[in-house]
Amino acid sequence: MHALRHGWRRVWRSGVDALLPPQCMLCTAQVDEPGRLCLDCWPSVSFIAEPCCPVCGIPYAMPVPDGLICGACLKDPPLFGRARAAFIYAGGGRDLVLRFKRGDRTDLAPGLAALMRMAGAPLLADCDAILPVPLHRWRLWRRRFNQSALLAQALGRASDRPVWLDLLERPRATQSLGRLNRMARQRELAGAIRVAPGRAQDIRGRRLLLVDDVFTTGATAKACCRALRRAGAAEVTVLTLARVVRAEQGAI
Repeated sequence: MHALRHGWRRVWRSGVDALLPPQCMLCTAQVDEPGRLCLDCWPSVSFIAEPCCPVCGIPYAMPVPDGLICGACLKDPPLFGRARAAFIYAGGGRDLVLRFKRGDRTDLAPGLAALMRMAGAPLLADCDAILPVPLHRWRLWRRRFNQSALLAQALGRASDRPVWLDLLERPRATQSLGRLNRMARQRELAGAIRVAPGRAQDIRGRRLLLVDDVFTTGATAKACCRALRRAGAAEVTVLTLARVVRAEQGAI
């Protein structure tokens, strides 16, 4: 039955591609499959690869000894075990995120999740379940979708991992974090994210993968990890589509 469904899906996809040829996620150029970047747009996205910090995943500008932890993680060890991102939030990478998040291009979720899957393969292999960073109900109503949830669902389908969309919740509305610094973000998020009532038993002893669109200062990931660790999670790792890298961090 699975093979039959897969076969029909290929036939349907071929028919759609014949009528509407797949386009690059960043421009109108034709590509081989949906969720791909064309050869012209690919170089505009700064993908993150080794060498990077084994904890937070920030890219290093030059070769370093294996296992070298960055200064930020040594000074203030994060609550997550590991964090990884597919690309730097700049140039074409920033445009991809904004198309998906602000441009209502929810159709990009599978292609973007495929990039995240390559970056976070070890994290996906080790986790028991995937969960998205939650949105407050009013922001969800205004935006109409939770971009983190769409990415988490696509990752779950591709990696055959369960996705717990309602494990975390955001009972208190927060202001936009875009223009706030690290400390202001942490103050704004204090008490804003919690484990849903009655779900703590699902968390105890589990290795959980938290999914978000952009890792900026780590304040959102910290708030989520704190709630999960308090509920008894054995480990929390973080996988994002993009990561903000500032010049003063010495990574670019």
